[in-house]
Amino acid sequence: MSEVTDLIPHRPPFLFVDAIVSETPESLIARRTWRAEEDFYQGHYPGAPITPGVLLCEAVFQTGALFMAKQALASGAKPGAGVPLLAKITEVRFRHPVYPGDEILIEVKRKETLGGFTMMSGAIKKADGTRVLTVDFAVAWKTPEGQQPT
Repeated sequence: MSEVTDLIPHRPPFLFVDAIVSETPESLIARRTWRAEEDFYQGHYPGAPITPGVLLCEAVFQTGALFMAKQALASGAKPGAGVPLLAKITEVRFRHPVYPGDEILIEVKRKETLGGFTMMSGAIKKADGTRVLTVDFAVAWKTPEGQQPT
């Protein structure tokens, strides 16, 4: 996990990527196993736990941030100044639920970069190949107003 935490500012309990699986100049694939002891399963839903869709989307967005950090490193820049800020989410489609214990593969692909924003498409599949979700989104790596450098 240190490669992940070396690249993006997210930390447990709000880190939803376990490892980078592979990368190309235009895409990145990451992996996550959803653990039954995670607190949100206690309330979503008691007796029938299911991973919240918003957290599945967040796993995609964090994978997008990993892709952007890797791109920054490849161009000689250092990641870590500021944070990835989500600018736009479109075309979210949920196909199958994710349960405690499921391992997922998260793929992001760059569509284009324009004016400091990186537009990407994301998808999640279960380890058995079952499609879980697709989403299009845009991210900018910025220092939010009021954020103190660390």
